[in-house]
Amino acid sequence: MPHHALPLRALADLIGPSRLPNVGTTIFTVMSALAAKHGAVNLGQGFPDFDCDPRLQQHFTDAMAAGHNQYAPMAGVPALRQALSVKHEQLYRHRYDPDTEITVTAGATQAIMASVLALVRPGDEVIVLEPVYDSYVPSIELAGGVPIFVPLDAARGYAPDWERVRAAITPKTRLLMLNFPHNPTGRILRDDDLRALEDIVASTGILLLSDEVYEHIVFDDQPHRSLATSEQLAARTVVISSFGKTFHTTGWKIGYALAPKELTAEVRKVHQFMVFAVNTPGQHAFAAYLEDPAPYFGLRHFYQAKRDRFRLGLARTRFRLLPCEGTYFVLADYSAISDLPEAEFAQKMIVDYGVAVIPVSVFYRQPFENRVVRFCFAKKDETLDEALRRLQRA
Repeated sequence: MPHHALPLRALADLIGPSRLPNVGTTIFTVMSALAAKHGAVNLGQGFPDFDCDPRLQQHFTDAMAAGHNQYAPMAGVPALRQALSVKHEQLYRHRYDPDTEITVTAGATQAIMASVLALVRPGDEVIVLEPVYDSYVPSIELAGGVPIFVPLDAARGYAPDWERVRAAITPKTRLLMLNFPHNPTGRILRDDDLRALEDIVASTGILLLSDEVYEHIVFDDQPHRSLATSEQLAARTVVISSFGKTFHTTGWKIGYALAPKELTAEVRKVHQFMVFAVNTPGQHAFAAYLEDPAPYFGLRHFYQAKRDRFRLGLARTRFRLLPCEGTYFVLADYSAISDLPEAEFAQKMIVDYGVAVIPVSVFYRQPFENRVVRFCFAKKDETLDEALRRLQRA
């Protein structure tokens, strides 16, 4: 080393304080790795173990053969944005302009990140409802915002407590993030929830982000109450959804954000420098596939059959089932089986019973032990049956 050279600084010193000091390896990665190690049936991470419709795969192949293999337009393929505009107007009676109000994203997670980075300024407060999906808080913190946690009411089936939400709003509040049908609890919104939200928006002027990726997985003949069904709410909301959850294509990572043109313009500013464009043949495939509404209209019946099959089997164990109104997750109380904390019980489930689950406590910022775990039933019937056979020993 030349005598005048300065000593190299350690990487940790160069990196400095972490932008996300509370983030490590996700519980989903940990549990999936542990499940693989022990040969467990993985009902933890939320993805199907069955394939998507062969017709959709053919549309993808056709799109590649037609030469749709280069960058898509930044906002998304026009045919797909037009199809989404038609779909949402038919379902929710609100028309989004395909040119100025619809943006195709690299999955819902990227739509969430882009929206938060676009709308939240340093020091702004953002309200999230606990238990909360794991990508929300890191998005807020990377934007320089401050997450404010308001718990759902577990005693009332994880119902939102709008008075607590209202009490949490301050002059610094910029955004309220919502997720219904709710992961992990399966709760859906009622009409009076929309009315309460309208009152909150009217009196405070806050913005809303509505993660509706499970919009088509709602059970027992209940409707999905999109925030887009209220003109008052739609005027201040970024609605986010995902083809991955709807069409069993989580690996394609294609979602979208719908919002008034003023909000969309800001979201696109971030989107174009985050990913710029999204999988081109996949977008063309979805545009063609959306011409037939049967696949998403029939999704609730497909998953309700799986929900009912799994719940019937789980009812024969010592788990106590909690309500499941939507999503492809079901919660169960294990108090009659063990007094272990949730994370330890989830590991015991893998090692002793050969079934992987997710502890609901990980969806809270501060440890919250309710002895409840989450099962994913987006699996083949034989997968569910094998898991139930193993759970009979619990």
